[in-house]
Amino acid sequence: MPPPRSAFGASPPVGRPQRPGKAGSAASAWGRLPLALPFVLCALSAWAADDTGRTPKPVIERATAGNTCVADAATMRREHMNLLKHQRDDTVRGGIRGAKFSLKECIDCHASPRTGSVAKADTNFCVSCHSYAAVKIDCFECHTARSRAVAQGVAK
Repeated sequence: MPPPRSAFGASPPVGRPQRPGKAGSAASAWGRLPLALPFVLCALSAWAADDTGRTPKPVIERATAGNTCVADAATMRREHMNLLKHQRDDTVRGGIRGAKFSLKECIDCHASPRTGSVAKADTNFCVSCHSYAAVKIDCFECHTARSRAVAQGVAK
């Protein structure tokens, strides 16, 4: 019976080690690259970075409603996804709506005065941080990102 194949192709025969530095190995391919290539790569990476060499911080619009959040800013930055997840479970499984960490309440406070949304423009509350952290927001595939006042046509 033939040996099993791996997910990446055929396994090397048992008892025959691969030969480093021979044709087909990574070491031999690196040795054949032009000498100037590392310098070109360094120049391209320096050109792609901004003047300060740092990624710009997110621009966050201030909350429009309410004076204080349900928790301090450090806790919300670190734990908001867990708080929303647990609130989601309580709502879906237990029917508990309108609790302390309700997504609707977050949107009502943090919706932009210009767009009325937390996820429409690059400077909106959710999008600015999630873009910075390279995290996909999947809440608004089902839920609206607009505040209740905007969704009902009432101006704030």
